[in-house]
Amino acid sequence: MNFDESVSYLYGLGHETLAVKLGLENVTRLLRRLGDPQGRFPSVQIAGTNGKGSTAAMLDSIARAAGVRAGLYTSPHLVSVTERVRVGGLEISRDEFARHATRVREAAEEVGRESGALPTFFEQVTGVALSAFADEKVEVAVLETGLGGRLDATTAAGARWVAVTPVALDHQEYLGDTLAGIAGEKAAIIRPGARAVVAPQEPEALEVILRRCRESGVEPRFTTEEAEVEEAGADGRLRVSIRTARAEYAGVRLALRGRHQLVNAAVAVALAEMLAEDGYSISREEIVEGLETAEHAGRLELDERTRPPILYDGAHNVAGARALRAYLDEFAPREGVTLVFGAMRDKELGEIGRVLFPAARHLVLTRPESPRAASVEELLRAVPVPPSSSTIALAPSSRDAMTIARTHTPPEGLVCVTGSLYLVGEVKAQLEHNDGES
Repeated sequence: MNFDESVSYLYGLGHETLAVKLGLENVTRLLRRLGDPQGRFPSVQIAGTNGKGSTAAMLDSIARAAGVRAGLYTSPHLVSVTERVRVGGLEISRDEFARHATRVREAAEEVGRESGALPTFFEQVTGVALSAFADEKVEVAVLETGLGGRLDATTAAGARWVAVTPVALDHQEYLGDTLAGIAGEKAAIIRPGARAVVAPQEPEALEVILRRCRESGVEPRFTTEEAEVEEAGADGRLRVSIRTARAEYAGVRLALRGRHQLVNAAVAVALAEMLAEDGYSISREEIVEGLETAEHAGRLELDERTRPPILYDGAHNVAGARALRAYLDEFAPREGVTLVFGAMRDKELGEIGRVLFPAARHLVLTRPESPRAASVEELLRAVPVPPSSSTIALAPSSRDAMTIARTHTPPEGLVCVTGSLYLVGEVKAQLEHNDGES
């Protein structure tokens, strides 16, 4: 298959959430057919509701600063599926993606004949990532868990180091409708023999995670000790201080925006220190450099090349909405914010709307191109009564939504695209296409 054929094949397997089949049996069979590539390098697995992608990006950045050849596997992608698989900070090439996807397809079809079920989109892309990392001879792979943990395809890699970022309610239809139930799914990545980092948690979630640690004979490392914000810059970036048992990281200016990144940075530091303890050459200075240069597209990502500037943030659940609202309350320009919002219908739209929409001077509701997306009429029902925004517009497409947003927003204001990473990806793809034509 060439790249376009491989993408068409993978998408033909069904949407990664709608067609999800949680369980490790098929992905384990798939990896075995591929020669168990995950056994050729050690892995770090990061689970949690919010922050796992940012934490993974920070740890990958630290590895690069230290000269450690790392593979990074994240999801979802925004514009191209190649974003999910990176080595040394660079996306896998389209040709290499196609080559590995072809191998994985052949193995998956054998698994399908054997088990009666073809491996899913996410299982096969996970196979692509692990196969690529083996070929690239990475020294460590950093894996962002897709959904949950216990039955997520990334768990089949058998990570040596694991972390659980803050747990909140999300994907209840798959993971359970209580915080304890969701925490149990995510804590299951903690296994005998692994080393674990645990971020600050709600008491209900923490109890479950600690029980899992005891059952697995794992002594967790917590990140709750001494981490504080020294200063918040006008651009939303923090200068922080993190003190651990090994070192003090003072005056670190985090590259990723928002106060919630302090927790993610503390988890990344704890993981990096574990890697150093286990033989990787990672210094304090390299940890600082990694935190100060990390990149994570679509998460409080500010594009100032346009006027008005555009802030992208895939705040797809209530916890993410609260983090974005806190950022906007603190750092939004006086000229106001136009919120372009689209989300999946299975989200807590009413609560997300109550949190986010009052931050907008102008609100534009739209529908991302996803079978799971909420209609604009469903989104309209999530607007608080009485509405706090000066204007509310309904846009049939993200392209129309951006046209409306730019019309309503002064050059020194801010357009914030949020609610779903699928919407963020759509808008970014449109703007990149327009830039390419100019």
